[in-house]
Amino acid sequence: MTTLFKKIVIIGGGAGGLELATSLGRKLGRHKRANITLVDHNHSHLWKPLLHEVATGSLDEGIDALSYLAHARNHAFQFQLGSMIDIDREHKQVLMDEIRDEQGKLLVPARRLDYDILVMALGSTSNDFGTPGVKEHCIFLDNPRQAQHFHNEMLNLFLKFSAQGDLEEKVNIAIVGGGATGVELSAELHNAVQQLHSYGFKGLHQALNVTLAEAGERILPALPPRISAAAHQELTKLGVRVLTKTMVTSADAGGLHTKDGEYIQAELMVWAAGIKAPDFMKALVGLETNRVNQLVVEPTLQTTRDPHIFAIGDCASCAMPAGGVVPPRAQAAHQMASRAHGNILALLRGHTLKPYTYKDHGSLVSLSRFSTVGNLMGNMIHGSMMIEGRIARALYISLYRMHQIALHGYIKTGLIMLVDRINRVIRPHLKLY
Repeated sequence: MTTLFKKIVIIGGGAGGLELATSLGRKLGRHKRANITLVDHNHSHLWKPLLHEVATGSLDEGIDALSYLAHARNHAFQFQLGSMIDIDREHKQVLMDEIRDEQGKLLVPARRLDYDILVMALGSTSNDFGTPGVKEHCIFLDNPRQAQHFHNEMLNLFLKFSAQGDLEEKVNIAIVGGGATGVELSAELHNAVQQLHSYGFKGLHQALNVTLAEAGERILPALPPRISAAAHQELTKLGVRVLTKTMVTSADAGGLHTKDGEYIQAELMVWAAGIKAPDFMKALVGLETNRVNQLVVEPTLQTTRDPHIFAIGDCASCAMPAGGVVPPRAQAAHQMASRAHGNILALLRGHTLKPYTYKDHGSLVSLSRFSTVGNLMGNMIHGSMMIEGRIARALYISLYRMHQIALHGYIKTGLIMLVDRINRVIRPHLKLY
């Protein structure tokens, strides 16, 4: 193989970025054909679709998170902790911000990383659309740190209620955004209070008042109406107050104001109403971005103005032949990582790069242990098929297992599954701290 490029830098260790670093490490790093470096501002990786479970305590991030350093050593790539602040395209360098501790003491000075191929895989953050008060009073669920913050606030709220012992009081939690995150968190909260009841938190199930506000005509707008309706029905059964056609115009310390003049009282508020790429992306010199800061890419996943810079996952805006753009889903990040892997190898070998084609295999939404709904799509079923219940739940879990297989292989993933089953027996069903 003729190696024209030797230094591959991947910014972002989410699902797509970590899978790409792992596959390139196995293919090139292990054989000393390229130097692969993964950059992330966190020490560990957690699959983003699981953050709502971390928020409620159904999942212990300390057990399920994957160490970047350890994984890099096992898969022949390097890991650097830090945050990218800019790109020097002329000298092919990534500018890295300095790292300071909690007291402000300098740990690592600002530095530069050389690259021959750069892959942007920064994912997305919540988009508050400039709504007044949201940043100050609502919690986002973009990373494990924010999910843990929600978990701590939730436990404090439940503890306060239990200590008061006033059964007339309500525990009000409001969630803005009827996408997968908002819907799954709503259901998971009801699972959490049922688990907490067995640990001495009495009366929570009757007192919990969860409101899910969606600006559109229905929740889960990206899914077919029949699936949206099924999820709506299940949430209503659980006791979730689902409000559609409800636009939140501002937030304050006591709740949310809506366009219709309603005030939704809440002691704990989550904003999950939209996504955007990180704000600094729109300032990257010379690269084309869209209105939500995503990097516009060619069908080959190369950025439109620099063939040596790729973008994958939620931070990439990739047009589909039939119109529209690839949706920000975990399956898209997984597919993009595979295509970017092949195209980077093609670039190294001087071969023609292939276009990425999004394959929609359907979507699944977990309503905790109460239900799972979704649809399957593909050649096997010649269209779309709605599924729910245990089959849907098994397929939902399999999506995470596929991600683990991409990172660890079949044998290690099997061992992880065994450990998970053991932990379900010896550990509490809910994280209580």
